[in-house]
Amino acid sequence: MPRPLIPQDVPDDAPVFVISVAAQLAGMHAQTLRQYDRLGLVTPGRTGGGGRRYSARDVALLREVQRLSQEDGVNLAGIKRIIELESHVDALRARVAELAAELDHAHAELVRRSNPSTALVVWKQQQRRR
Repeated sequence: MPRPLIPQDVPDDAPVFVISVAAQLAGMHAQTLRQYDRLGLVTPGRTGGGGRRYSARDVALLREVQRLSQEDGVNLAGIKRIIELESHVDALRARVAELAAELDHAHAELVRRSNPSTALVVWKQQQRRR
């Protein structure tokens, strides 16, 4: 999904959009974003004064919520469950990647330990000149 118009060096999860901008980017009314926040569907960052700040990732999630609701007919409780499950799957994928890296490292170490160096050094004594 295309990223909203923010500089490339700003992380996707940086809370940069006020609610009115996020609502416009998501094609929704700001009140809808407030309701989704209350329901726990999308949880924006907060300023010191309590104002909501949405990230590019939040805006993408808002668009997905809208798609699931309007195109697929999923109710908000179902959408919340889908979001939770997708988050869980993402966490599991990350853990599998970590474990695969650990396994590769352990395998390389095992190979290194079980195959001692096979380098052969040949020494030949030089004859002395008389």
